[in-house]
Amino acid sequence: MSTRTSALDAVVFGVDIQSGDVRGDAPSYALVVYDGDNLTRDVVTHRKLRRLIDDEEPAIIATDNMYELAADKDQLIHFLGSLPSGTMLVQVTGAEQPEPLSRVAKRHGIPYGKQPMQEAEAAARLAAHNVGHEVSAFTDTTEVKVSRGRSTGSGGWSEDRYTRRIHGSVRKRTREVESELENENLEYDREIREAYGGYANAVFTVSARPSDIPVSRNRSGDVRVEIERERRDGIEFRPLAKRRDHVIVGIDPGTTTAAAIVSLEGEVLDVWSSRTSDTADVIEWIVERGRPIIVAADVTPIPETVEKFRRSFDAAGWTPTSDLPIDEKQHRTRHDPYDDDHQRDAMAAALYAFDAHEDQFERIATKLPPGLDRGEVTARVVAGEESVEAVLRELDDDEEPESESTEHEPRELTPEERRIKDLERQVERLQSHVGTLEGRLEDREDRIDDLETELSVARREERTKVRKDREVSRLERKANRLERERDAAREEVDGLERKVDRMKALWKLDHSNFSDVSAEKEGLVPVKVAEKFTKGSIREANEQYGIAPGDIVFLRDASGAGRSTAELLADFEPRVVLKQGGLSEIADEILFDADIPVGPADDVAMQEVDELAVAREDDVEAVIDDWHERAEERKRDRKAAMVDQLISEHRAGDNQA
Repeated sequence: MSTRTSALDAVVFGVDIQSGDVRGDAPSYALVVYDGDNLTRDVVTHRKLRRLIDDEEPAIIATDNMYELAADKDQLIHFLGSLPSGTMLVQVTGAEQPEPLSRVAKRHGIPYGKQPMQEAEAAARLAAHNVGHEVSAFTDTTEVKVSRGRSTGSGGWSEDRYTRRIHGSVRKRTREVESELENENLEYDREIREAYGGYANAVFTVSARPSDIPVSRNRSGDVRVEIERERRDGIEFRPLAKRRDHVIVGIDPGTTTAAAIVSLEGEVLDVWSSRTSDTADVIEWIVERGRPIIVAADVTPIPETVEKFRRSFDAAGWTPTSDLPIDEKQHRTRHDPYDDDHQRDAMAAALYAFDAHEDQFERIATKLPPGLDRGEVTARVVAGEESVEAVLRELDDDEEPESESTEHEPRELTPEERRIKDLERQVERLQSHVGTLEGRLEDREDRIDDLETELSVARREERTKVRKDREVSRLERKANRLERERDAAREEVDGLERKVDRMKALWKLDHSNFSDVSAEKEGLVPVKVAEKFTKGSIREANEQYGIAPGDIVFLRDASGAGRSTAELLADFEPRVVLKQGGLSEIADEILFDADIPVGPADDVAMQEVDELAVAREDDVEAVIDDWHERAEERKRDRKAAMVDQLISEHRAGDNQA
């Protein structure tokens, strides 16, 4: 059963080795390019194949043996790492122990031939139908590293200024990368190594593939950005189809379409509803979770929409003898969660269908020998209306000894042998269905000519509809993205408006001679408040209301600051720093050397206005004058200590002489 319901949204490359060997010189490949409608065939060299992959960036590179593209595991990992971010390698014959390609193609109804070009086509078609396993050597975690783009040695300026410029550029680019990751709502961890004037490097560990990250690898001036996916310990195989068990599906059609998936053991596996999805979206959701053998509704007769789904899956239908009452549906679904009434109705339909077939499922299970796939037999008995005995006889015929090797060179039956086996199976199926088919045969023969005439027209209309639906989906995704950007811009505008309001309040305090400022505020000065003496608090205060040269800064908790934090505050050149608590020695030395007055906040009468504060100018001047007096005394003490040290060193020199 096909897992695709429409033409492909991207291109699939089917590849099979044409001549030579990847371990030798100049192998050539049979290449089939498949887009869901058209096939393009060519024979290319290994170099040209790599160039086509880089230029066209196909969604899938499909092969029956991954080691036809690489000589060993190391080369395979290198090949996977060089693929475009949106391209994956798929081995259509299985994982660690692949099957022969002929058997896989036959099981899925895909044309197969032994020539390399025919095998490449079969691989492309199988991958397009979600058959096979993705070959992966990397996780979905990506490391983004922002670092220095050049050495911090002399660059024509003084070495300190040059180093600060480079580290400042790294810090700026780090913040830009962080903002871009947050705009895309990506989860990440961040490690930063701070350095003089900024950052030496920053490493972001992002839970996404490189194609989903809005940051590109580049090197520009002082900064280098590197992107690398996290390697796995070995090679991992992931099936393209998430779940392929046989299941029962309940459908509730209408303005809101709901679907529920129930296993053959009666367990609710998944439930879903949507107001905007079309038939193709519902079918795609279902086939990703299983192979339906029963499609059920909660009303009778079966609605036309549900009947279309049933025909799409070639499944059996089920409806109750009369419409299911709401109280019975609520009781039957009481143990399973759902989001709305539509999901409840779809779940109830699937569960009641299971109840109606439970005895039949058990009878089938009792007749099966150990190790046989119960789901496959159940599907053919329930949906295909075959007898258990006929299915078992056919499976016994299929289970002949296989001599194929992992090199995928199985012995192929002759055309006559294949024809005989096909005819034998066909005879058994016809004998079990003859009664039903006789009643339908006459009407179907009368309609064949009309349907063949309509078929070509319907195919053209379907292709046109598929292209139109694809364009509508693309425009809807674009509209959703623009709406998210609009909402984000509105939030940013609201934040900026709040910041403007705060800045207006500050401006009024700074221009108290204007008529719109009350006379009571004359003689007051604004105070910029930082909760702690840390880089984060200082930056937050600067972002909230701006710290300019000549401002008064109030530190609610001045303890614990180091050299870099004190240097950050000194760079703003405040008029005075008011503090609560004691400064560290290094912070006090740096502010003193920068000639920035520091005084206790308790000496200044302050009053908070919303998130701001105001203080009396006279109190501030008194603190500054007091600091200058202490600063002069401190400088004199320093000079005296220096003179004493010089005298001691001079005397020590004389004694040695």
